[in-house]
Amino acid sequence: MKVVFDAELWLWDARRTDAWIFVSLPADDSEEIRDLTGGPRRGFGSVRVRATIGTSTWTTSIFPSGQAVYVLPVKRPVRVAQALEVGDKATVTVELIDFT
Repeated sequence: MKVVFDAELWLWDARRTDAWIFVSLPADDSEEIRDLTGGPRRGFGSVRVRATIGTSTWTTSIFPSGQAVYVLPVKRPVRVAQALEVGDKATVTVELIDFT
């Protein structure tokens, strides 16, 4: 499954000193991902993905959030390479891997 969407980068405010930056996947796509990957999940309910923003592609995990959507962490090297900051919008591609 591959999902392409536009999302705003946001700061996880529970631990501002760690500067975790995320984008949220759309609710409909999050629901479909839950359906496809049903059953016990690894740490924190994470799902392995290949993510792309601009010219940056990396392998990471998405995590369920309290708002019934998955969130994707966007690490600093990606933000620097794509000149992105909190509040900026980006086109994101997420492809599920290793979920069977």
